[in-house]
Amino acid sequence: MLEAKLKSFSLQNIKVGVIGLGYVGLPLAVEFGKFCSVVGYDISEIRIKQLLKAYDATLEVNQDEIINSEKLKFTSKLNEISNCNVYIVTVPTPIDENNRPDLRALLDASKTVGKVLKRGDTVIYESTVYPGCTEEDCIPELEDVSGLKYNLDFYVGYSPERINPGDKEHSLTTIKKITSGSTTEAAEFIDNLYKTIITAGTHKVSSIKVAEAAKVIENTQRDVNIALINELAILFNKLDLDTLQILEAAGTKWNFIPFRPGLVGGHCIGVDPYYLTHKAQAVGHHPEMILAGRRINDGMGSYIVSELIKAMLKKHISIDGSRVLVMGFSFKEDCPDLRNTRIIDIVDELKEQNIKVDIYDPWVDKDAALKEYNIKLLKNLPSTLVAGADNSANYDKYDAIIIAVAHEQFKTMKLEEVKALGKENFVFYDVKNIFSSEDSDLRL
Repeated sequence: MLEAKLKSFSLQNIKVGVIGLGYVGLPLAVEFGKFCSVVGYDISEIRIKQLLKAYDATLEVNQDEIINSEKLKFTSKLNEISNCNVYIVTVPTPIDENNRPDLRALLDASKTVGKVLKRGDTVIYESTVYPGCTEEDCIPELEDVSGLKYNLDFYVGYSPERINPGDKEHSLTTIKKITSGSTTEAAEFIDNLYKTIITAGTHKVSSIKVAEAAKVIENTQRDVNIALINELAILFNKLDLDTLQILEAAGTKWNFIPFRPGLVGGHCIGVDPYYLTHKAQAVGHHPEMILAGRRINDGMGSYIVSELIKAMLKKHISIDGSRVLVMGFSFKEDCPDLRNTRIIDIVDELKEQNIKVDIYDPWVDKDAALKEYNIKLLKNLPSTLVAGADNSANYDKYDAIIIAVAHEQFKTMKLEEVKALGKENFVFYDVKNIFSSEDSDLRL
């Protein structure tokens, strides 16, 4: 028995199965594919077909990186991961319409792994969850489907993902990795496994729950800090003060943390706090500060629209039937990621006022926007369209323009190019402070 256990925790003859090949799973599979045999598994056949051609729609991994990961193969067939002995689950953990954890993908992935789980195997979870989720929700699924016993027949670890979509500086290998395991031996094995690819090193913690909690508070802390800055921005706008100037001045002190106001979306910061508050409320604690921060950040889309409408009315621009251009739709700059984008809040609020909204984003896949949000994006900025082309009805200039995402393409635009899109009398809302305060009507 001891010999079998030691064999289970050997880095020799490792075969890794990565479950879920999105923003988190694919970079992980690519890196492990340089070191050991890896099978990347995803239920999306379209995604697999793209990856087999070395194309990553998320733009996290380039063609050469996929090709050079010589020990990596892709599949959507369950039987092709049955020979793996380490399974890493990287599926998304979103929230539902009531801001409650949606564990369906995670539990389905656990059932999938359970079908191929064998004695001696290790399952590692990377998906963001609340403390206790891995042991309370995922492991029972593994046991039920496989018929095996936890910490007797198989072992489990948790190593939270820390990938920042679109960030080429802070990539998978250059971010220190938190690791944990269900036994001392499993924890050591998992830590050593990640050390083979993480150049920044690892940080092994004492339990799975500690690792889960560490991950969920990372983004909760950012969320609360951004909420404070958002509240200050609202206050300073009422005081007719420029928020950015104030933050830059305060930032001259060595210990001032340089957060900026804005919409808080994406797969982590706008979601993870709800996982923590869900668990907090389950044990009888009401997390006042965390929920207050969430309310502020979730309300920023409505606030931006209300300020825009006020500015339009001051310029005697009729609201009903007016036309607004929203520049940017992804949740962050220079990234195609649409997960939990809060730009949709702005769009929905504008449409409720019977405002006609055009949206342009050079990074976002048009089909993805249509599928996920029923939003038809412009193919080009209206000024570049020619008569008779698609969207030719959108030649009329805009009553208001909102720069909602700081894509590099927008940063390099000249002010005259932006203003050329608006009518002679229009409102320019520079949410991301790309231009100076004198060049825009409104800034956040």
